[in-house]
Amino acid sequence: MSRRPEPAQDQDPVREHLSPAHALEIDPLIEDPDTRIVVCCGSGGVGKTTTAAALGLRAAERGRKVVVLTIDPARRLAQSMGIDSLDNTPRRVKGIDDSAGGELHAMMLDMKRTFDEIVEAHADPERAAAILGNPFYQSLSAGFAGTQEYMAMEKLGQLRSRDEWDLIVVDTPPSRSALDFLDAPKRLGSFLDGKLIRVLLAPAKVGGRAGMKFLNVGMSVMTGALGKVLGGQLLRDVQTFVAAMDSMFGGFRTRADATYKLLQAPGTAFLVVAAPERDALREAAYFVERLAAEDMPLAGLVLNRVHGSGAGRLSAERALAAAENLEESRIVDQPDGKAGLRNSPDTYGSSESPARNVTDGGSPATEDVDGAAPEDEPTATDGERSVERLTAGLLRLHAERMQLLARERRTRDRFTALHPEVAMAEVAALPGDVHDLAGLRDIGERLAAGHAELSGTS
Repeated sequence: MSRRPEPAQDQDPVREHLSPAHALEIDPLIEDPDTRIVVCCGSGGVGKTTTAAALGLRAAERGRKVVVLTIDPARRLAQSMGIDSLDNTPRRVKGIDDSAGGELHAMMLDMKRTFDEIVEAHADPERAAAILGNPFYQSLSAGFAGTQEYMAMEKLGQLRSRDEWDLIVVDTPPSRSALDFLDAPKRLGSFLDGKLIRVLLAPAKVGGRAGMKFLNVGMSVMTGALGKVLGGQLLRDVQTFVAAMDSMFGGFRTRADATYKLLQAPGTAFLVVAAPERDALREAAYFVERLAAEDMPLAGLVLNRVHGSGAGRLSAERALAAAENLEESRIVDQPDGKAGLRNSPDTYGSSESPARNVTDGGSPATEDVDGAAPEDEPTATDGERSVERLTAGLLRLHAERMQLLARERRTRDRFTALHPEVAMAEVAALPGDVHDLAGLRDIGERLAAGHAELSGTS
């Protein structure tokens, strides 16, 4: 089927569907036992968290043991799954249909706690206590640029190594760019291999008085400049932290590399989530190209919040024309009385009532206080005029909806023209947010259908 829109009379009443060749098949993906990781990625605000949760629920109710890892601070996932709160430990979700033998667990990344767990697992108790109490470490673990993305990768590696779940669904961080998730391990590696770290490590490697002498000589220029800006105490905290972490740096790099290879493995599938908007699909296109460059397996694109209409055969142009006809008839077909004579040159400036109609006998005709025509003359009633105004307003709303559908279709078609190899599933825009398992189940059904259904879109 061509992606070019057909004539209006042949179009689908909701919207033009994707061709079967471009349809993303969700159920075969999540049911395949070889699929072990599904990563939902995309720019912020496009519905990644809801998509991840819906996929996890659908996979669990089809017999798989699933854990959904979210990095969403809004905690919408916990609310929709009926859990009071999520933390760094997977918690089982109750209320799912487990007749097929599946389970659903959910957790929300605690960035600092994950960092603490790494330190506690890879350092002896004395060194771990020194690191955890270091002021620089506390700042680094709480909000250093890229730490959240890196810790998400660490947690993914931990979950996969436990081999406890059939499927791990990852909701990537709400970063400025979806590419940050892939860049985090390399950024951390660059930081650990940087010149500053090597200089700070040098005294600890040399040791003793020689080390202090090296520190005084090698860092005198740098500390003189940085000390004025940051303060000597911060530099000492950094040096103490780096010395304590020295034995762990290799482990960070090794695990980061291993997780990166895990993302490239055949058992991983990336789903790019986007809204049918220019900026969101541009970001999705960048991510698709980056995944291809990194040899990472892309399953397809989920086009979320797609609008539809049950009256698709009435075009925007026809709706606007009908609305204008209704409005113009109200202007031209005015009833007799003051409303019709207000601008007459014969009555301009007169203080007398211009609507008094004198009969042959010299008596004024009966009229109401508003100057309306006599009751025996046919006029449009207030009710009829209200219906016309309402109808015109509804026609204009419909025209706006059809124009929105046309914009979304053009935006989608531009993406498919640039990336014809990318399979796509469309999910209809819903009237409100998803707050429970029933809503997530509905989203899962729409994902599996692969195209925007009429229900809830008008």
